[in-house]
Amino acid sequence: MFRTSDVVLITVMLAAATFTYKTKHDAEAKYTQLRKIETQAQLEEDTIDILRADWSLLTQPARLQRLAETYQDELGLEPVEAPRLAEFRDLPQAPLTIEGLMTDMAAAGDAHDQTVTGAVQP
Repeated sequence: MFRTSDVVLITVMLAAATFTYKTKHDAEAKYTQLRKIETQAQLEEDTIDILRADWSLLTQPARLQRLAETYQDELGLEPVEAPRLAEFRDLPQAPLTIEGLMTDMAAAGDAHDQTVTGAVQP
């Protein structure tokens, strides 16, 4: 009837066919999943484009000016005058630099630092 080599070859052929079928089935499933993701990505890109167009429409200066004039009594909006912003003397000083701190420390000489920290006891 069948020799041992025939049975082994038939088993190998069945295993190869099964592996090929499973690989093809997995590839088709991944391809379907990829198509769904691509469709979803395209839908989201279209949604982003629509939202950007809406944002552009809603933030047009002419539209905002018209709304400000329409609801001026309710909102109490008024033009900002320059003196209300800030004056030069109200601006903070430039931040200290390492060189400036070193100069201040050198000028202080041997003066003991009175800063108390949690790590070092005075």
